[in-house]
Amino acid sequence: MEKKVLQLDRKETLLVLVDFQERLMPAMAGKDELEKAAVKLAKGCRILGLPVVTTQQYTKGLGPTVPLLQEALEDAYRPIEKTSFSCMGAPAFAEAIEAERRAGRCSIVLAGVETHVCVAQTALDLLDRGWNVFLAADCVASRKEEDKKYALRRMAGAGAVVTTCEAVLFELLKGAGEPGFREISALVK
Repeated sequence: MEKKVLQLDRKETLLVLVDFQERLMPAMAGKDELEKAAVKLAKGCRILGLPVVTTQQYTKGLGPTVPLLQEALEDAYRPIEKTSFSCMGAPAFAEAIEAERRAGRCSIVLAGVETHVCVAQTALDLLDRGWNVFLAADCVASRKEEDKKYALRRMAGAGAVVTTCEAVLFELLKGAGEPGFREISALVK
């Protein structure tokens, strides 16, 4: 029952935020730009009414999701704890996204850290299970740019669509006459 799509539709899409945690973020290349883009993506997806699933890798050791992202998510901040690198290794995550699939969603916008570890393994598992995966390239990072670069190539080669935060938001929006246009326009400026 796979539905292969090349464009995002807000009724068929959810946002997955992987491990944007307090003790991981300082080590990421371009961490300030990454955090700004992730917050923009989260706020935009909330404006457009997308469901959001957030994960945290071993919270006891790596801390909670960074405060700015928690604030952007508001009441949608309900992190799922995991210890596996792929989010699919956490039963609560698999259950959460399968519930969204039953509700008609077939596409996931994926953002998080580290690109070559948790994001890549999650993306590959999602693709293997028939999800359409869209990677917001400005909302993923690794400690080394080289790791990010090759991970994005690998995921694209496996069928993920590599895009950007702003492209995702305007693609979900579809047009200037749609609800949320003013808020999204103000957000990306």
